[in-house]
Amino acid sequence: MRARRTQYDIVTERWVAPVSEPRKPAVVGIVLAAGAGTRFGRPKADVRVDGERFVDRAVRTLRGGGCSRVLVVTGALPLAPVVGAEIVSNPEWRSGMASSLQAGLAAAADADAVVVTLVDMPWLGPGAVTRLLDAFARGARIAAAEYDGTRAHPILFAHEHVHGVARGSTGDRGARDYLAAHAQEVVAVDCTGTGDPRDVDTADDLGAADDLDATADAPGPPDRPHRDGGPA
Repeated sequence: MRARRTQYDIVTERWVAPVSEPRKPAVVGIVLAAGAGTRFGRPKADVRVDGERFVDRAVRTLRGGGCSRVLVVTGALPLAPVVGAEIVSNPEWRSGMASSLQAGLAAAADADAVVVTLVDMPWLGPGAVTRLLDAFARGARIAAAEYDGTRAHPILFAHEHVHGVARGSTGDRGARDYLAAHAQEVVAVDCTGTGDPRDVDTADDLGAADDLDATADAPGPPDRPHRDGGPA
């Protein structure tokens, strides 16, 4: 017997179509983690802070913030399996960050939106991702996190912008040119208090200048000016 597509309503005594739950948007998080970490001395994806690899912290942030899938783009360092994420290999990683961004966006082509972040920002918090997703749910098509008025990461792009971002990315500029060209569409999302957006360039930024294998014990970064890098 073929299954019915309707169900019986005992109140109206009629067969009615079941009410379906609205589909939750598929938002894919992308961690750019392919670089060699030249200034640091080794690839930063495998560096640890508070006993946790940078890459695992980034995945946890995106997952915790609400991303349905997370992709980690690798290149210089073949990473061991990353719990909660899929690995996307970028053989062109030496050409610059743009190739990693393009690889991640290609692997997320069917997503309703993507949230992009960098592996060397270990103190970002999932609350920032949640706020970007909330902005997307309210209609934002490009949303960028801001901390005390300064743009940083993560950054969200709705599906219709993904191809343009990939096509417009070159070298190490990432999505900066695309964001500048679509400045009127960028929604600034205040993420102050959700985490610290400062990045790690050198071992000094972790307080581990004498031992690159050391694990930083501090819960947050040392005090230094923020350098806004990456796709933004």
